[in-house]
Amino acid sequence: MTKNPKQLAEKFLKNVQKPGRYTGGELNQIIKDKSKIKARFAFCFPDAYEIGMSNLGVKILYGALNREEDIWCERTYTPWQDFGDILRRENIPLYAHESGDALRDFDIIGFTLQYEMCYTNVLYTLELSGLPIYAAERDDSMPIIIGGGPCSYNPEPVADFFDCFSIGEGEEALVEFTKCLISYKEECKARGEKYSKKDFLHRIAANLKGFYVPSMYNVSYEGKNGKITDISPLYPDIPEKVERRIISDFDKAFFPEKSPLPYIETVHDRIMLEVARGCMRGCRFCQAGMIYRPFRYKAPDTLAKQARCHYDSTGYEEMSLTSLSISDYPHLLTLVDSLKEWTDECKVGLSLPSMRIDSFESEIMKKIEELRKSGLTFAPEAGTQRMRDIINKNLTEEEILRTCADAFRNGRTSVKLYFMLGLPGETDEDIIGIPRLAQKIVDEYYKNPDKPKGRSCEVTISVACFVPKCDTPFQWCGQDTREELIRKQKLLGQNITSRKIRYNWHESKVSFLEAVFARGDRRLSAVIENAYKNGAVFDGWDECFDFDNWMRAFDETGVSAAFYANRALSFDDILPWSVIDCGVSQSFLKKEFEKAMEETTTPDCGTKCSGCGIAKYGVPFCTAKRKECAE
Repeated sequence: MTKNPKQLAEKFLKNVQKPGRYTGGELNQIIKDKSKIKARFAFCFPDAYEIGMSNLGVKILYGALNREEDIWCERTYTPWQDFGDILRRENIPLYAHESGDALRDFDIIGFTLQYEMCYTNVLYTLELSGLPIYAAERDDSMPIIIGGGPCSYNPEPVADFFDCFSIGEGEEALVEFTKCLISYKEECKARGEKYSKKDFLHRIAANLKGFYVPSMYNVSYEGKNGKITDISPLYPDIPEKVERRIISDFDKAFFPEKSPLPYIETVHDRIMLEVARGCMRGCRFCQAGMIYRPFRYKAPDTLAKQARCHYDSTGYEEMSLTSLSISDYPHLLTLVDSLKEWTDECKVGLSLPSMRIDSFESEIMKKIEELRKSGLTFAPEAGTQRMRDIINKNLTEEEILRTCADAFRNGRTSVKLYFMLGLPGETDEDIIGIPRLAQKIVDEYYKNPDKPKGRSCEVTISVACFVPKCDTPFQWCGQDTREELIRKQKLLGQNITSRKIRYNWHESKVSFLEAVFARGDRRLSAVIENAYKNGAVFDGWDECFDFDNWMRAFDETGVSAAFYANRALSFDDILPWSVIDCGVSQSFLKKEFEKAMEETTTPDCGTKCSGCGIAKYGVPFCTAKRKECAE
């Protein structure tokens, strides 16, 4: 009997770190009868197993596809380099966890693109699968390579490597795409015609909403390092813009009853309960707050059932309620009370993501305190009121200090705060405002007469570098140069005067490359290939990241990194991502940019509709002002 790739690789697992990354066989994995399957879908997370197994989106899409009797979705992850070297040396193709079959034998390979620094991992995974990295070099016998996730809202830097991109929410869209492939292949067989990947992708681009096929569009440039002069469809039936897909009734959105349970420790060994999707706040730097609009949430009863079902199938001892803005979920206290009916007895801890300070009520704090005592995490993002108004945080210093004081009165001793450096309009005074605010929070702790005896407080400030992202009001802003970001990081550190304040900052080299790829176009594919061929892989890991290698790749390809990262764009520029319609109008983003420069705020969507354009999708919004939204 011929062994499949997984069986061939098993004897080498004793020679690698964490062999549990590659064995498969996890509890709750889905195995199907191949004879009844019409399409096989390999879902790849382009990072290490323990990162991918923690991703809720992968679990949801894995379950949604496998709910269909004629589709079998299996999982794979980018192998760490020790195992990748073995696969290459032994000429064993990368395989899927469930069946152990080679990825190159599947109908579709889907990559979720969560982070720009995973792009070389996509190339690495394709090569380990025995597939050419460029879409134009893959023939009809090879799988369709499809991408999705937040990076797909500007897919252009990797457009040459993919056949197609799923734009928006995939629970329904990916099932429809796969069903279309099944139907097309059956039509070809019935007519006695040969399957044509190009013809199928043309049909998808022309007829199925939410799918972008790069090969169906031509991009023109003003010289090698000049601006884009035109992006246009190659055929009359191809839309000029691709509209994203949205789940209209989020309360009925698919959520898996079971998910594969890893044998090794992963980043998030917990139940992840998605209570809401989208955000009503409108922070001007935040891509997620724009591309996941409108704000939708599930009923407490729905969430309580899903939480219990997931606990029964996994036995996890921690549960995280996930949302972009958990404190905006209108039934949070009701949900927590409902969960406590069984989590206390089962000793399941409850955790919440970063909260909005102005919404974090003492009652919520006390409820969570009863379940698990921990520090609090907030995101003021800026140290002065002027900067918070520019970014539309709609948060005052008084609210920040009052909330922290409430936390200290409830027995908390540590607070973690997230900030950004290099925001548009920022001055040195705004930077110095960050440690000043942190010091005021320390002072609030020592004002508390009931503070725990013998315990000091700790305020951690974690500071990221601003990265301009597509589909935000700041998409036209250039990133500060690396030299300027480093100067600002040092200035901030020099103004910390208390040992109660811990200061963490992000590496400016990584943020620079993030900005390049966040605002890049197809000319970057040559840079990505060059860097990969010279060893770039797992760039999101500090121990693997080689900035000099990337700079050589730009030099050798003659592409300017600063052109993408540091250049301010004008409203008249054709943006690389202009072919993608995220639902929020460009006119709204322009207005928000202008208001930022005027230091003027916009109310959140729960207070007043700002006319962002998302209402055209006809999805009920969180606010009661639906008539106003529709207008």
